[in-house]
Amino acid sequence: MRRKLASPLPPRHGLDPVRLRTPVASPEGPPWATMRDHLVERLPRVDPARIDAMLREERIVGVDGPIGPDAPFVPESFLWFHRDLPDEVAVPFGIGIVHRDDDLLVVDKPHFLATIPRGRHILETALVRLRRELDLPALSPAHRLDRVTAGLLMFVVRPERRGAYQTLFRDRRVRKTYEAVARHDPGLELPRTVRSRIVKERGVIRAYEEPGAPNAVTHVELLAHRDGLAHYRLVPESGRTHQLRLHMSGLGVPLLGDDFYPVLTDRPLDDFRRPLQLLATELEFQDPVSGQQRRFRTRLQLQAWTSYADWASH
Repeated sequence: MRRKLASPLPPRHGLDPVRLRTPVASPEGPPWATMRDHLVERLPRVDPARIDAMLREERIVGVDGPIGPDAPFVPESFLWFHRDLPDEVAVPFGIGIVHRDDDLLVVDKPHFLATIPRGRHILETALVRLRRELDLPALSPAHRLDRVTAGLLMFVVRPERRGAYQTLFRDRRVRKTYEAVARHDPGLELPRTVRSRIVKERGVIRAYEEPGAPNAVTHVELLAHRDGLAHYRLVPESGRTHQLRLHMSGLGVPLLGDDFYPVLTDRPLDDFRRPLQLLATELEFQDPVSGQQRRFRTRLQLQAWTSYADWASH
């Protein structure tokens, strides 16, 4: 297997640089006279003036060093650069370390913190924070949690172990347990297993259910109830986008703090009030490296259940 070409640029803020490979030459010759022309077409969301500035500042490099503004186009060559970072709202909650060894890092991710860099969330993500704070530049996620969901999130420390642990989640060999708070419905018969077909279209923010063969299965259990609220345990057999939130909404008991289901509500990124009352509480699996049975439990609690007044007053 051919080894990946090492980047000449070091990570920045825990983020690796972007790597681009230029296309092969056509029989008619390259369609771009310069690398700059290619980048302008290749990166339509970046202002050409910004590309010009990055070239002048020697922020775009090839295997032999910085690429000049007038550098000729070279087919099948590699370029590296760091993207400009968006203005981000700081998430004012820390990440709790649940477990750490040579292979695994298990943390309690807070509400409102994304798992990995994407879109408007780059530095304010669990991955980038942990890489920087723990000095673990090769850290990678074994799975993901929604930005608004709190609880257990597992990372792989060493790149050579990444495939083994990510495969656990891909093949659904990890038992994941969640807890949630929603309205109590005395007429809702529990425990029960919810099965439905969930569809998530690219570019559409919400998922939806439609008729057809089920592809999402969730076991729902009532743990306790008081004062019109209920504490639920949710155990998914599948991992569809927004599955737990959709299934609870479909039962007529949408989760407290849910801005998506049943009604989409716009929440500013700096609004950290009334977080979604969904918590990833347990991860259990047979370790693919040691063969041992592993079980991790969150140290977090759902605020609306421990103190509804505190949750509702913020």
